[in-house]
Amino acid sequence: MAAAAVDSAMEVVPALAEEAAPEAVGLSCLVNLPGEVLEYILCSGSLTAADIGRVSSTCRRLRELCQSSGKVWKEQFRVRWPSLMKHYSPTDYVNWLEEYKVRQKAGLEARKIVASFSKRFFSEHVPCNGFSDIENLEGPEIFFEDELVCILNMEGRKALTWKYYAKKILYYLRQQKILNNLKAFLQQPDDYESYLEGAVYIDQYCNPLSDISLKDIQAQIDSIVELVCKTLRGINSRHPSLAFKAGESSMIMEIELQSQVLDAMNYVLYDQLKFKGNRMDYYNALNLYMHQVLIRRTGIPISMSLLYLTIARQLGVPLEPVNFPSHFLLRWCQGAEGASLDIFDYIYIDAFGKGKQLTVKECEYLIGQHVTAALYGVVNVKKVLQRMVGNLLSLGKREGIDQSYQLLRDSLDLYLAMYPDQVQLLLLQARLYFHLGIWPEKVLDILQHIQTLDPGQHGAVGYLVQHTLEHIERKKEEVGVEVKLRSHEKHRDVCYSIGLIMKHKRYGYNCVIYGWDPTCMMGHEWIRNMNVHSLPHGHHQPFYNVLVEDGSCRYAAQENLEYNVEPQEISHPDVGRYFSEFTGTHYIPNAELEIRYPEDLESVYETVQNIYSAKKEDVE
Repeated sequence: MAAAAVDSAMEVVPALAEEAAPEAVGLSCLVNLPGEVLEYILCSGSLTAADIGRVSSTCRRLRELCQSSGKVWKEQFRVRWPSLMKHYSPTDYVNWLEEYKVRQKAGLEARKIVASFSKRFFSEHVPCNGFSDIENLEGPEIFFEDELVCILNMEGRKALTWKYYAKKILYYLRQQKILNNLKAFLQQPDDYESYLEGAVYIDQYCNPLSDISLKDIQAQIDSIVELVCKTLRGINSRHPSLAFKAGESSMIMEIELQSQVLDAMNYVLYDQLKFKGNRMDYYNALNLYMHQVLIRRTGIPISMSLLYLTIARQLGVPLEPVNFPSHFLLRWCQGAEGASLDIFDYIYIDAFGKGKQLTVKECEYLIGQHVTAALYGVVNVKKVLQRMVGNLLSLGKREGIDQSYQLLRDSLDLYLAMYPDQVQLLLLQARLYFHLGIWPEKVLDILQHIQTLDPGQHGAVGYLVQHTLEHIERKKEEVGVEVKLRSHEKHRDVCYSIGLIMKHKRYGYNCVIYGWDPTCMMGHEWIRNMNVHSLPHGHHQPFYNVLVEDGSCRYAAQENLEYNVEPQEISHPDVGRYFSEFTGTHYIPNAELEIRYPEDLESVYETVQNIYSAKKEDVE
């Protein structure tokens, strides 16, 4: 009966719109409907916020129905920004109309700032103070972030420049928030042993655009715990761990009962779920991110140990982390509580090696060397995180293709958050920023801090200070924008244009042109190292700046490039810095790049017409 009333009510809405009778009659028909039917209509999704505003101004009944804290405005908010609903509790009082207005304003502010970034920072890396406008914004940060995510989710091949800067801003905002949370976490007392929480902060900082939360990772671990309990029930139906409630931290003291838990864990993790140590791709940063360990079911000793430790403790087995050299381990006490213990009173567990239980001698055999008793000792959360970040730091130093050195930068940030006075790492950070040509003011701040900590570093610090100041002065002396006209006589030999998808004749890589010079503009050393003189036309030919599909940026001679007859998108992180859209055959330059090459776009259209239209006709 109610469904029939709703169906007939929904038919009233279009009927009223077409009704020739006076407006008052239509309104009278509408307001005389039952309240739940009216609410259903207003929440149907066919009305905009502006429509609801107009409806609520027509009469008292509709105004009451559209009250700011009611279901109608809540539904308007939910439909427009569904991802934000997780931040509200069902029991909280919320003024949904006000929330809608604040979120709408935050969205407009976000778009205004994103739109300004390309013009302000096209010629340089976004400086440290470039994000100050964002930090000073009024209103909830989650609203601003949500708008940035909306920009990133816009149609794939368009708004590339907006997406490029929205990603940079979102990356910065989230990392700042995560770093603050990590610093607060590190202030906890030494007996605060939430190893998983610390590991998740590291994961989040290195992957700020991924949806990673301690709650979600804990939920996945809880599901593994349930499987272990199911297996444990088959071993001992009266096992005390089966009575533990979620969130309890009780420990069982009998060794035999603990052993039953570990047997069940090993079966579930390694036999049922097929977790294993990643021997084939050991030096991969994904092995250190807890969300990836759970997805890929593989990791390295420290990440596998943290997973194993967390599950064991939830089931009442008090395992402890051991910062063993070259191979992180866990230890399991076999001695009586309160007794004086040494390293031989423990069994050592290799979570990387399918939970194998080792003696002291077997531990030394595992790494092929004898170690002192001190290295079998338990370590606190901070030392565990130091080891994890140290591993990431080593991987960051090995980076080859990623010319932004993002992993190295992130791991340095994390390490210095824990140990801010590490002189050698501060010096590495200053050198890295100097090498990348970014944040010269921050480089000077770091160098000043190093000089305060260790005056003995005067030589290295002085060299970097001098060259950083020279860099700052050169930036000040730069005048205007260099405009390159294809029609100019000195550019007559330039055959290709920005935005074209090309292929390298020798190396076979796909790339997109984002700049060109009439002749090679690199120094003599680069020309010699790259063996440019061996080319038929040497360095006296046009050279092109290209973004390559492997993420690198290269400078290629004209004679080495050819049109790509099957153009495809170039998955390079800086594509959006230079281009606004991919059309399927070429990239369209953004406003800033077009200013620098104002005549190239017309040339691109001609090339596309000649090359790809002719190919299409041949196929037909």
